[in-house]
Amino acid sequence: MAPHHLALFLTAALLLLLLTLGLGLQLGRWRVVRWLHHALFFAVCVGVGLSVLLAWRSGGWALLPALGALLLMPRTKPGRADHWRGALVAAGLFGLGAWGAW
Repeated sequence: MAPHHLALFLTAALLLLLLTLGLGLQLGRWRVVRWLHHALFFAVCVGVGLSVLLAWRSGGWALLPALGALLLMPRTKPGRADHWRGALVAAGLFGLGAWGAW
């Protein structure tokens, strides 16, 4: 398995966990894990950036829109519709970018 494939798998798993925790926070179930949600956000940003660098020659540039969407997330307010919509857009862009970088 190529290094960029491993980075994509790991980042996808972190993104899935991030979205799950975000949904729990949105529904008001897990108040104590907000710090974990933020830590996972930074881990996903680093993972996407690392995947871009590792897969640049095989289409890693396709992940740049996902990285841009992730970096715009702090400009939205948590708990509001634009925050979770932005998260879904970033996840969709990551999926498309991962498919292009594979």
